[in-house]
Amino acid sequence: MTRWLRLAKILWVAIRFGLDEFVFAHSSLRWLRPFIRIATFWRHFDLSRGARLRRALEDLGPIFVKFGQVLSTRRDLLPRDIADELAKLQDRVPPFPSEQVLARLEKVYGKPVDQVFAHFEREAVASASVAQVHFAILPDGREAAVKVLRPGIERIISRDLALLDTAASLAESIWADGKRLRPREVIAEFQKHLYDELDLLREASNASQLRRNFRDSDLMLVPEVFWDWCATEVMVMERMHGTPISQVPALREQGIDISKLSRMGVEIFFTQVFRDGFFHGDMHPGNILVAADGRYIALDFGIMGTLNDVDKNYLAQNFLAFFRRDYRRVAQAHVDAGWVPPGTRVDEFESAIRAVCEPIFDKPLKEISFGKVLLRLFQTARRFNLEVQPQLVLLQKTLLNIEGLGRELDPDLDLWKTAKPYLERWMSEQVGWRGLLRNLRDEAPYWANALPQLPRLVHRALSEPAPHALETAIRRLTQEQEKQTRWLMVIAGLLISSGAMLLVMLLR
Repeated sequence: MTRWLRLAKILWVAIRFGLDEFVFAHSSLRWLRPFIRIATFWRHFDLSRGARLRRALEDLGPIFVKFGQVLSTRRDLLPRDIADELAKLQDRVPPFPSEQVLARLEKVYGKPVDQVFAHFEREAVASASVAQVHFAILPDGREAAVKVLRPGIERIISRDLALLDTAASLAESIWADGKRLRPREVIAEFQKHLYDELDLLREASNASQLRRNFRDSDLMLVPEVFWDWCATEVMVMERMHGTPISQVPALREQGIDISKLSRMGVEIFFTQVFRDGFFHGDMHPGNILVAADGRYIALDFGIMGTLNDVDKNYLAQNFLAFFRRDYRRVAQAHVDAGWVPPGTRVDEFESAIRAVCEPIFDKPLKEISFGKVLLRLFQTARRFNLEVQPQLVLLQKTLLNIEGLGRELDPDLDLWKTAKPYLERWMSEQVGWRGLLRNLRDEAPYWANALPQLPRLVHRALSEPAPHALETAIRRLTQEQEKQTRWLMVIAGLLISSGAMLLVMLLR
């Protein structure tokens, strides 16, 4: 019954804001539009369709607001005017009453809040769709920030996600590009991140991992997690002191080098993505403070992204190829990754990519609109039947966040010149002699276990041959000189690898 009531509200909001025009724009339903206009004669719209969609999502609540934020990064799914409006969505939700906070904490800890903390501030300092934050002081005097889940949020999310999945299924069935763009997979990715946000122990582990990755870093600070006070519904971490990164005048008054700060943001992004394969997926200005010494302070670790080695290598090659204007390499990388059909003509794809990217080079960031670039790239992708990769959606969203942050801090920032040296160094470390030594060092323990077993395995193979196996092997080796050479190369490779392994072990 509750789901039907929710569906009724969604339909009413959609009708009130004229969202039916998106549905009846489809060719198979267009004949119904005159009847809809007659039935909804009372509606008068002064807002654009994008603004009306944004207002509707805001009326439907925090989960739809979050989905709109994610959808705003998918310019392959949306026209530009709608994507631009959805990018204006703000996850600002009134805090829930302190009585509910105290009740939830007492349920988690099994005793009143005043017996858990030396001091607990009843008024929330931040409130979002999933949780809100209160400041506190631990019994040992350390300052803490306490994040508490909203009551009943799990039920609300499950209900709304089921409805979104139904809508995505409908889009796949009636939209020509639906199957290629995979909206249900987008919903599934959105669902995964939302459910991750509901487990504050997971968020605490994310914070702990990011803090370990940036230990002793001169780029970024990450709060310490106070594990003894954490639970699935509550996360307690170190309270951080800093200035919101959006308050540029205040940062200048403190003597912070804004240009350096903007370059640091780019380096932090590429460090997380390519060095660690573990990145903050929600780096908007509301989640970043700046410490007195100029370092970034990261907050809110509910949305984190991961990349495997294949994804990192693919991205690095594409970024470097873009920076070097090697559009053929970009086109070939897409073909090699299987993201475009195997019969795609590389030269045609190269030419299309060049037409999109060439105009943006040698310009400062203030003259580059990544929104326009992405839009044209997705139009090109549609032309060549490029499959959208859901695992990179969050990375794309983070990159757009970095763009917005860079514009706010230093509109003259040259993103290409800032990022290119870092990427070249990373690629050198991956495929150069440093990468070889690191891989040998990482594989040394496995070789150390495997090498002593080789004589026993060879002896077993020779002592228990199948009938006539040895004669057959000798005859084949005599007849096939190429196989002999290959065996010799394998043996030589084993000897060289063993020597290298011993050298690395001696150097450690």
